[in-house]
Amino acid sequence: MSAEVLEQPVLGSRRLSNYLVASAVSIGGLGFLLASLSSFLGTDLLPLGHPAALIFVPQGLIMGLYSIAAALLATYLWYVIGVNVGSGLNRFDKQAGLVTITRRGFRQPISVEIALKDVKAVKVEVRDGFNARRRVSLRVQGRRDLPLTRVGEPLPLAQLEQDGAELARFLGVNLEGL
Repeated sequence: MSAEVLEQPVLGSRRLSNYLVASAVSIGGLGFLLASLSSFLGTDLLPLGHPAALIFVPQGLIMGLYSIAAALLATYLWYVIGVNVGSGLNRFDKQAGLVTITRRGFRQPISVEIALKDVKAVKVEVRDGFNARRRVSLRVQGRRDLPLTRVGEPLPLAQLEQDGAELARFLGVNLEGL
């Protein structure tokens, strides 16, 4: 980081929690598939329980449908992790007078450029409860607030305040929301 450029990397979907969920869905889908095949073939393909005793219609068939649904969901989850959707960079360049925000989308990269003179403030938003939100965003003239932090796991309050204060100090604008 120089005195003229500040870059903030943003974590995408390659997080431990996403790997755990994708793995659990994959293993569960495989279990449903093996239970369905055990029911159809009449032999136990799973070491637990006795799935061969299930009647194929409707129980084994429904388990087969569950395995298809799990395979589709697991494919989606592994794709999102592989592409690393949501990752990107926040770049603040005083010399060029630009704020550039880039993120990886599902099919194509997303890039937003804003003139530095249009940035009015840095806003820190903290909302706890069922749908908690902790984020740093830019207040831009003539636009909605532009979020800068990652989606998903809320940042710790101290880290959120530090990031917001550092950015406001760098840009020379007010810090709102504290």
